[in-house]
Amino acid sequence: MKIFFFSTLILPSPYLSPNPFLHLQCRRIAKVRLKWVKNRSLDHIIDTETDLKAASLLKDAINRSSTGFITAKSIADCPKLLGLTIPVLRFIRRYPTLFHEFPHSRYANLPCFRLTDTALLLDQQQSSIHQIHESDTVERLCRVLMMMKNRAIPLQSLRPLEWDLGLPCGFERFLIPKYPDHFRLVKASNGDWCLRLMEWREEFAVSALQRSNESSELGDAYRQFKRGRTTLAFPMSFPRGYGAQKKVKAWMEEFQKLPYISPYESCRQIDPNSDLMEKRVVGVLHELLSLTLHKKTKRNYLRSLREELNLPHKFTRIFTRYPGIFYLSLKCKTTTVSLREGYQRGKLVNPHPLTRLREKFYHVMKTGLFYRGKGAALIEKEGILLNNTAEEMVENGLDVESDETGDDECLEDENSQAEESDSD
Repeated sequence: MKIFFFSTLILPSPYLSPNPFLHLQCRRIAKVRLKWVKNRSLDHIIDTETDLKAASLLKDAINRSSTGFITAKSIADCPKLLGLTIPVLRFIRRYPTLFHEFPHSRYANLPCFRLTDTALLLDQQQSSIHQIHESDTVERLCRVLMMMKNRAIPLQSLRPLEWDLGLPCGFERFLIPKYPDHFRLVKASNGDWCLRLMEWREEFAVSALQRSNESSELGDAYRQFKRGRTTLAFPMSFPRGYGAQKKVKAWMEEFQKLPYISPYESCRQIDPNSDLMEKRVVGVLHELLSLTLHKKTKRNYLRSLREELNLPHKFTRIFTRYPGIFYLSLKCKTTTVSLREGYQRGKLVNPHPLTRLREKFYHVMKTGLFYRGKGAALIEKEGILLNNTAEEMVENGLDVESDETGDDECLEDENSQAEESDSD
């Protein structure tokens, strides 16, 4: 562990208006650099959901196809787009309960794939959930736009987050035109399409941290915070052994004492090199991850939003500096950032209805992987498609895969990999 102390006072600029946080804009917190610790439970979740996301994207691609099927040739070059580390043809053949393989009518040696009846039924249930919870999706999208510096986000930066934010397939064509008072597609000066917020909605400008404190037993503390008499503390869950160290405790307490700056508030008067700005960056990343359904996303997706979110160049170092809040995973040849408080014993704390359906979707995938051609009959016998939640699947004696060990494991070689990737 390396500790650095900074005490350089940041003087006010004569061009800035009076700043209520001026007395806090200095480097006084001890810089504690912690080792990266591998969490097997969260790594397992990221590993399984990578396959789940790839299968869902293939399902959507078949739905969009005018022929109702896709060919092996059309998906051969897509493993990177799907986040896969194996050939797409090998992947899609793993799950016969979702994808039915048949030869092309003209080219007998060309494999084709269409959705099974089970996959079609799951897709109908997904569409139903999107319709029922459409207002929730609209609110989530508005919150994302309200966090942006110019209240707009390029479509090319938003599309990679489609799965994480729970947006319906083709949202720019079907969802956005239905709510012209909330947001609209506009063309930026560089010719790219952007989604722009049309009206600021004060009722949405409450962060997940503020809402959780308002609704929890800490309601009195939240009321004091609204009166400006106290701060809000981020929930922290340190890897085993770190939380008990005195130096870590001192650093954590000093950090928590800093004022909480809502990610929906302007940060123009905050010095970019101050501890207060660092806590603001933590708050922005915490809020954005809280808006995702699985409380995680790929680090590169966040990097593409750096300028829109008004984040510093090396903001990704925050993930390794605050391991009690974030977890950085190196699984599946990519880097994924998770919110620790979003999971307990290997499961989401507050699962969205869409994540429950995805659990069902993954169970269907796994059944096809284990039982191959007998999987469809087994699924029908189990009645899984009639169940709404993973809890009901457990009650009926079905196997829902999860890793509840929650063990943290410190590995020196992977620690160096995390630090190297974090400094890219």
